[in-house]
Amino acid sequence: MTELQDRLERFETLTAECELIAKLATDGTKREFYLRLGEQYRQLAVDIRQAIATTAAA
Repeated sequence: MTELQDRLERFETLTAECELIAKLATDGTKREFYLRLGEQYRQLAVDIRQAIATTAAA
C-alpha cells in the first residue's frame, strides 16, 4: 500500500510542478503543453486514489 501512496504523492507533486511551470511560461505552446501534462498527472493521481480506496475496502 505504501508504494501506491508514494506514487500518489509523486503524481500530485508533478501536477503542482506542471501547473507552476505553465503559469510562468511566456510561450503559449509551452504553457499549453504543461497544462495538458499536469492534467494527465492529475488523472493518474485520481486513478491511484481509487486503487488505494479499493485496496483498503477489500
